[in-house]
Amino acid sequence: MKIKYYSAFEDISNSQYQKEKFRLQIELLKLQEWILKYNKRVAVIFEGRDAAGKGSAIKRMTENLMTKHYRVVEIGKPSVKQNNSWFKTYEKTLPETGELVFYDRSWYSRAMIQPAMEYCSIGQYKYFMRTVNKWEKKLINEGLILIKIYLSIDQPTQQKRFDIRKNHLLKYWKLSKNDFQALSNWDTYTFFKNRMFALSAKKKSPWIVINANNKMTARLNALRYVLAAIDYEGKKDLKIRSWNLDQDRDKIKVLDVLFENLNKEQYQLLNNIKQTL
Repeated sequence: MKIKYYSAFEDISNSQYQKEKFRLQIELLKLQEWILKYNKRVAVIFEGRDAAGKGSAIKRMTENLMTKHYRVVEIGKPSVKQNNSWFKTYEKTLPETGELVFYDRSWYSRAMIQPAMEYCSIGQYKYFMRTVNKWEKKLINEGLILIKIYLSIDQPTQQKRFDIRKNHLLKYWKLSKNDFQALSNWDTYTFFKNRMFALSAKKKSPWIVINANNKMTARLNALRYVLAAIDYEGKKDLKIRSWNLDQDRDKIKVLDVLFENLNKEQYQLLNNIKQTL
């Protein structure tokens, strides 16, 4: 079993986050240019529980990329035909040459959320787990660069993010009855997650586990890992900067409103709120 726990960033202020995100996004654009120039095919998949921050991490990765040369794949609830032809469903979404594709949940839905929520049959689940490693090995041998990221959150964080969504005038639509069912199925999901790691984490396609209780550091860690994993042209040293963690902690922007002249307790309260958005 090959699992890597990645935590280059563990704590960072809002101002430092913006600076580091900008620096890493410049490198990501270089990576995209390299993919395009050399006809590479790169797939980055994000898995995790509901409210782990998969979509927001992908949004920060893609916000400055060349729009014609990347895609975000989010199948959502599959049709009966898609459910019965699971690998073929995703084969149609794989990167073309010169393309970078991000998956907001991937074929690994069949390994975790589908069996946990009884969205697939036991036979479909077992077939997937028997077949996925061979399928991925074939793709990698054909030249696909595959990065598998799992954003990990604890149960109180998931509950808090659901509560925020429920009462948020612009994000209430993200919350569904299935989300609350996911909370009650926490242990079942954990069982399938651990089984997925045990059976599908391989040397050529390891699982990268990132603590996502803090959304800012999770986004930076995911972005930095993708850059670190690929030797692209013009790559700069990604050495972690030495931050003064108390620097710039008197101000923070939440929902496009800048709060300034904050004391430590005020900053921490607003930062906690920001992590749930």
